[in-house]
Amino acid sequence: MRINRKIRAPKIRVIGANGEQIGVLSVPEALKISEEEGLDLIEIAPNASPPVCKIMDYGKFRYDQTKREKESKKSQHQIKVKEVKVKPNIEQHDVDTKLRHARDFLSKGNKVKITCMFRGRERAHPEIGERVVRKMCEELNDIASPESTPKLMGRFLTVVLAPVSKKK
Repeated sequence: MRINRKIRAPKIRVIGANGEQIGVLSVPEALKISEEEGLDLIEIAPNASPPVCKIMDYGKFRYDQTKREKESKKSQHQIKVKEVKVKPNIEQHDVDTKLRHARDFLSKGNKVKITCMFRGRERAHPEIGERVVRKMCEELNDIASPESTPKLMGRFLTVVLAPVSKKK
């Protein structure tokens, strides 16, 4: 963003401090008008033909701009991937606890990665762990949908669940 003497275009469209159109002027003429008012000449649309410049206080303009950016960042929600780890020989009460945590993560808008970890001889029967993971996915299918089928990578069976948007 260029201000005052850094504006390079030979002719510019000038907008006054109150928002009124002053017209197409040369840069020195526009600078003279802005200095008489005690304000800055700011290039707001450099790609227009001719470029559009506005007469305003640059410090106040930057302050308002950063304030708007902060406000827009507040309304954004960063989606995080939360992980819930289980084992193939997990008991029902523990599954219920893990499901409660996963439900909480999903309700806050985060994705949930369910990981089933195999150790020792558990690796010989991955279908047991897959049964546990599929059961958890079925329990959460009212608020989440799996992004893909469960995948076995080494000694971990993983599936990522994304929250389902509620449209009424």
